[in-house]
Amino acid sequence: MSDLRPFIAGLPKAELHVHHVGSASPRIVAELSARHPDSRVPTDAAALAEYFTFTDFAHFIDVYLSVVDLVRTPEDVRLLTFEVARDMARQNIRYAELTITPYSSVRRGIDEKAFMAAIEDARTAAEAELGVVLRWCFDIPGEAGLEAAELTTRLAVDLRPEGLVSFGLGGPEIGVPRPQFKPYFDRAIAAGLRSVPHAGETTGPQTIWDALTELRAERIGHGTSAVQDPELVAHLAEHRIPVEVCPTSNIATRAVTDLELHPIRQLAEAGVLVTVNSDDPPMFGTDLNTEYTVAARLLGLDERGVAELAKDAVTASFLDDAGKARIAGEIDAYTTAWLAAPRG
Repeated sequence: MSDLRPFIAGLPKAELHVHHVGSASPRIVAELSARHPDSRVPTDAAALAEYFTFTDFAHFIDVYLSVVDLVRTPEDVRLLTFEVARDMARQNIRYAELTITPYSSVRRGIDEKAFMAAIEDARTAAEAELGVVLRWCFDIPGEAGLEAAELTTRLAVDLRPEGLVSFGLGGPEIGVPRPQFKPYFDRAIAAGLRSVPHAGETTGPQTIWDALTELRAERIGHGTSAVQDPELVAHLAEHRIPVEVCPTSNIATRAVTDLELHPIRQLAEAGVLVTVNSDDPPMFGTDLNTEYTVAARLLGLDERGVAELAKDAVTASFLDDAGKARIAGEIDAYTTAWLAAPRG
């Protein structure tokens, strides 16, 4: 197989499963840590790389929350959000649904209206200056319980920012059953938001079934354990319920033990609509281009196959039809030009 990295680097892309704070580059993390010297997060790049080496999923959550604690003012929020978009622009990401956990920031003392204003200011600037269209998924941090669910739902429904399109549930799955969040998802869905909970990353297929039946999930975040249940895989394929796959993340958090055994291949071969995503890219030493390279190898794809994978993410997105058509057209035009160009 030819080296697909140059093709992937220039390919227009959409990303559907990527976290706001988890996308903070080492440069931004170091800058935020320097602003808040009481933090235990290192400011040195080499020390940060070691700090972002995880022993298991619980350790990842602990480290993740320490970075969340660096975002303490609306100015921090705006800086982080715009810089994430800048990193996306460098990868030719045209559209991203960024998962944001407002509970974490509001609980740390950021005024909720100021928080909304900060992310919206960054969103409009990113589109105007960088050509990156951002939309938001507000997610409940499951480990914080029903208090966090209530606050997140109120912010999403009552203070709904213009860019908000979906409602999610993240954090640890073990000990955090999905059905308890049904009333909050019902309220969000009634307000017009789409349901995109994490499920089946560190727990079994029943968590995915719960997300589908109780939370009315339209996409599944991670969903790697679905392959343990053939009936579930068939259901996902039949109903065209996309799965947001994050290969490197799954290895880094030990949710999957061996990349060569990653379930992405089984899901795709069963006809499940698979999208490729980076989750918390700097923390895992990756980016979306790298994830596409990994997925292409695991799935045995050539350039046209990778382009179809990119179009699947556009199809699975909550972008409007005109926006979907625009990005899909860009993908086709880029691929056609690439394949027609002479190469030594």
